Amino acid sequence: MPETRSAARCPLATAYPADPTPPRPETLAYSLTLPAALSSPAVARAATRAFLEAHALPDIMDAALQAVGELTATAAQFTQAPDYYLSLRYRAATLRVIVYDSHPRHTQPRLAAACDTRRRAALRVLACVCRACEGDWGFGESREPGGGTRMWATLPRASAAAYGSAAVPSATAT
Repeated sequence: MPETRSAARCPLATAYPADPTPPRPETLAYSLTLPAALSSPAVARAATRAFLEAHALPDIMDAALQAVGELTATAAQFTQAPDYYLSLRYRAATLRVIVYDSHPRHTQPRLAAACDTRRRAALRVLACVCRACEGDWGFGESREPGGGTRMWATLPRASAAAYGSAAVPSATAT
């Protein structure tokens, strides 16, 4: 007669105990490798939405999704590799969004200036979001193996929470 395995005898079938501590803002730390595709910014925004909700940070959702969308769209446009890297971290009451793409920094000064101008133009909405949130943004040479470009945005929680809640004046108001 063939032997049947029961859940009690199979160690892989045993349930692991649930984590008793729910995710907190301070434990938000995620990294994603995304394909260099037009759909990737939408995937990055959806993942960011889930991460922020799970870590009790829905109050910074609007600013964070805008920053992630701008940075990932720019990386998808500039990268020369089939993918790029997104990192989300929450530390010291600030969300840090970092994106690495493979586009190398130019050594020829005029090419570097032209490329920086194109990248800065692609990130102009990000600059407005960070200014409104009293945060910071920028880009520069990647410090990771393989080189490329590192882009980042920092969004302090208090001002990022106010970003999405600003009242829009009515066009009919006098």
